[in-house]
Amino acid sequence: MSAAYPDAREILSALVGFDTVSSKSNLALIAYVEALLASAGVASVRTPDPSDPGKAALFATIGPADCGGVLLSGHTDVVPADGSGWSADPFRLTARDGRLYGRGACDMKGFLAGALAAVPALLRAGLRTPVHLLFSYDEETGCTGVAPTIARFGLDLPKPLLCVVGEPTEMRVVDAHKSVFAYETVVTGRAAHASMPQLGANAVIAAGRLIGELDRMREAFAIAGDPSGRFDPPETTVTVGVVEGGSAANIVPERCRISWGFRGLPGIDEDEPADRLARFAEEQLLPAMRLTAPEAAIATELVGVVPGLAPDPGSRAETLAFQLAGQNRAFAVSYGTEAGHFQAAGVPTVVCGPGSIRQAHTADEFLEESQLAALEGFLGRLAARCALGL
Repeated sequence: MSAAYPDAREILSALVGFDTVSSKSNLALIAYVEALLASAGVASVRTPDPSDPGKAALFATIGPADCGGVLLSGHTDVVPADGSGWSADPFRLTARDGRLYGRGACDMKGFLAGALAAVPALLRAGLRTPVHLLFSYDEETGCTGVAPTIARFGLDLPKPLLCVVGEPTEMRVVDAHKSVFAYETVVTGRAAHASMPQLGANAVIAAGRLIGELDRMREAFAIAGDPSGRFDPPETTVTVGVVEGGSAANIVPERCRISWGFRGLPGIDEDEPADRLARFAEEQLLPAMRLTAPEAAIATELVGVVPGLAPDPGSRAETLAFQLAGQNRAFAVSYGTEAGHFQAAGVPTVVCGPGSIRQAHTADEFLEESQLAALEGFLGRLAARCALGL
């Protein structure tokens, strides 16, 4: 192994330098990581995206290659850095006052850099239990990019014993997060001259009533609250993000589209919001619309799902993470991660990584250097623990 193997800050500088906004390719970053691992004598395997040749995930194993181990997982993509607010180039790491600034420095290239910087120490430790690395893509657009690699677990890739997803938690152990469901509802009515609205069926008016029903759902969830008392905000939340409809003020609008979704507490009936909206449409809206427009329709499509992470007290992932982080209490968060995909595949999973979620997706996003040091300690203890075997 080359004596010039870089440290975490140098690796983070390189990673931030790759513009891996989700709409773009991540292959240049993947090639850099492949070469870095190869310089340490570690082989890696790509999982190409089945529909986009410009994207791939990367999987590597340090230690025994024929058994499960501890998976350290993170995503390579970042949100856009467009608009004002940045005091420096977002794709060039800038150090100032104990902070490392750059798009993705916190969410979540800091974790990737720390994991890569730990490779030499992991190799020296003589691991009996392997440590696996998985770097995914398209997390920011629905947590979809990790799925093709998970599908290979137990086939041509080892199935991990447990997983730590390194999203920013300030190195606190997180054992639960909400699910995320995204929907698109399209209302189809009938166009008419605005002077004769009785000849048409106003899709925007119907959409407005649907939005009212979604808001009533939001209120009902708020009243029900969070029985666990762990989440902030303390309930399943419903939001409407986009409303598009109509073409001119003198035309009864024929079509309106609503983009909406909810973030559900663990254990929620995940079909309930869409089913309730469909019943409301069928019973309260469509009968009147079809008096003048028999073709009227209201269709809702599920366009994205991020599985929730359910608490799993005493799991191998939680137990190990507590030991490595020096903690005895797990936390819950309201943002989504890839952790639910691993849990659904039968891999016990927690979320624990450097940085604060308050910095994610912001202008002048930063990672405290002290958080990178805390990750280094966490991974050093992981090396010692895996050297003994789990």
